[in-house]
Amino acid sequence: MTALGKEIRMKRLLNSNTEKLLGVAVDQAVARGVFDQLMPIERKVKEIVEGGPESITMHKGLVDSCFKEHADKTSLILKCSTFSPWQPNFDTWVTDADEAIQLGADAISMGCIVGGDDQPEQLRNLGLISGQAYKYGLPMIAHIYPRGNQIPKEEQDDWKNVAYAVRTGAELGVDIVKTKYTGDPESFSKVVDSSPAKVVVAGGNIGDQPRDYFQMARDVIDAGGTGITFGRFVWNTDDPTSIVKTLKYVIHDNATVNEADEYYQELKNGRL
Repeated sequence: MTALGKEIRMKRLLNSNTEKLLGVAVDQAVARGVFDQLMPIERKVKEIVEGGPESITMHKGLVDSCFKEHADKTSLILKCSTFSPWQPNFDTWVTDADEAIQLGADAISMGCIVGGDDQPEQLRNLGLISGQAYKYGLPMIAHIYPRGNQIPKEEQDDWKNVAYAVRTGAELGVDIVKTKYTGDPESFSKVVDSSPAKVVVAGGNIGDQPRDYFQMARDVIDAGGTGITFGRFVWNTDDPTSIVKTLKYVIHDNATVNEADEYYQELKNGRL
């Protein structure tokens, strides 16, 4: 039953035609502080869901107020840990698989930073919760980044460090690993090849224009990645619905960057 449960939930998480994933995360307030564009959060979640992402990631306290009315439109990934503005490289538990089941989540996720002094504790946490996920048939997602204090900042984008992070997640039972992009499809393909787990990419600050993120999404898919899970790039705009629709066009319809840019402009200007 456990294996069947995970299989059913994975089908809800991934696009049925492409088996790719476009996820949006709105778990940033605890981790990074409250943004103007996340207020009111109910409106922002509604705008995101209207774009049709495969999933949305949030903390447990927002599920009732923000997700319940959208439960038939997208999948819920419950975030089970968080860092903070004062502890940016340490994710602490805030809930577990039992509560995820009670809330009707389709998957659970946990953050994990490798390469730091506290890596042993964070790996222990990830291993424990992945065991819980397996018990209940929940897909396990991990947000894993090589930015611990023992890795020089200039080496944190090195594909070998990113591959180490991704492979570590896979070896601890993670089904989908969210990590940073290495900057080009060639090096990122090595990251994808390093792990039997599915690999998706986080957004971060990669450019000033939407086109930069469309390019990254195109590169990730071309490199064999499963998709993307963006946060700030989607919700920190006045039109997250159009952003989500355009990213879907790239990920699921194989659009080029130029086609995506044109499509986005047409959406914004009300011509579609």
